[in-house]
Amino acid sequence: MEKFLINGENDNFEIVVGLEIHAQVNSQAKLFSGSSTKFGSKPNENVSLVDAAMPGMLPVINKHCIKQAVKSGLGLRAKINKFSIFDRKNYFYADLPQGYQISQYSDPIVGEGNVEINFPDGTKKNIGIERLHLEQDAGKSLHDQHPSKSYIDLNRSGVALMEIVSKPDITSPDEAGAFIKKIRSILRFLDTCDGNMEQGSLRCDVNVSVRRDGEPLGTRCEIKNLNSVRFVMMAIVSEAKRQVEEIENGNEIIQETRLFDSDKLETRPMRSKENAHDYRYFPDPDLMPLELTDDFISNIKSSLPLLPDEIRVKLVNDFGLSDYDASVISEEKETSDYFFIATEGRDGKIVSNWLTTELFGSLNKNSLSINNSPIKPKQLGELVGFISDGTISGRIAKDVFAEMFETGSDASLIIEEKGLKQNSNSEDIIKMIDNVINNNQDKVNEYRSGKDKLFGFFVGQVMKDSGGKANPKMVNEILKEKLN
Repeated sequence: MEKFLINGENDNFEIVVGLEIHAQVNSQAKLFSGSSTKFGSKPNENVSLVDAAMPGMLPVINKHCIKQAVKSGLGLRAKINKFSIFDRKNYFYADLPQGYQISQYSDPIVGEGNVEINFPDGTKKNIGIERLHLEQDAGKSLHDQHPSKSYIDLNRSGVALMEIVSKPDITSPDEAGAFIKKIRSILRFLDTCDGNMEQGSLRCDVNVSVRRDGEPLGTRCEIKNLNSVRFVMMAIVSEAKRQVEEIENGNEIIQETRLFDSDKLETRPMRSKENAHDYRYFPDPDLMPLELTDDFISNIKSSLPLLPDEIRVKLVNDFGLSDYDASVISEEKETSDYFFIATEGRDGKIVSNWLTTELFGSLNKNSLSINNSPIKPKQLGELVGFISDGTISGRIAKDVFAEMFETGSDASLIIEEKGLKQNSNSEDIIKMIDNVINNNQDKVNEYRSGKDKLFGFFVGQVMKDSGGKANPKMVNEILKEKLN
């Protein structure tokens, strides 16, 4: 992709972006307690004495969360650190009952890795991963429950988060969007995070700086708590334009934390940026260092499923799909699962066409996800089978598909009930062709005098006379022979 540049008065500025993605670990219990992580519970329903920071309560590591973090690290092609430490990150929020957050700083559970992002024009780019560390989430302050008071909900307090930090390799909003989508896709394939941004299971902080071409990295500003890919991309452009304007006016960029106003399309100051020493990190005295064995890591590695990049290659090499169609199908686990079930014994290219055009189109029109599709994968596979073996034509298949989507019925039942089987009887087709030729001698003469485009007219007339049931391939072959 070309560089994304912001125009200044006299020259262009390049954007440099680093992302911090906070992904909630798929786990029934919290990171250091047995409390439920169920979303949508009543306020303070899922709070243990540990989550509420009652005196004398000690954290106990949830082994499942450790496995999920290692699994995620392997999926990100990152180094798994066999030795890691949980630290206390000290700061005050009303919804942080301990007065500190248990996190990881100098020794995270996962080190450097990289992720490949793909674009519709076929270009690719590797984005570096700096680290993945585990930490506990804070609670939630509710400001809309009372005119003069704020309430605290600690249901999220202690929920396990994976913070995935990218290197400053992202240079455009499109790259940032593609990176978030790819991380979300990998975590969903691994079943380590559900990726639901609306529920806060995946959210993002964005570090943005600008620089003139060839200059060192500029001063960055962090934009907090973005909960959609679209908002991330919009915030990057807004903040970059603000910084360029400041520089052009002779001002220095102040390192600070900002919030994005999606209505005004601007960022605004939240607080001056803290540095690591402001948090007074130190190892949590209640938790021993975490030491992983080679067997522990290799057992998790052996259980990894195929990931999006591997599935994309498989779709191209084994099913003959284009790189673009393969990327679309491999982006979401539900879509790739649907495809593989539908293609059992079927033509993969035809399944892909029906999946990405007809089915996706109908699902989007009706605001449905593929999980809620009225047409199940085996049903789509059956329809494709009838097209491939000549039972029905492609045109009739569209009518059958529409009724399948509306009723959920199998293609075989619809074809049988409505008598839609394709006519492949050569004698019947010859009679229909002869009839069309005899009734259109003027068009026949024009065709034979060089107007080749009229061939489509004859095909259309035969298909019309057959009610769309004549085998199109046979019609084309016999027509050519008769007309020539």
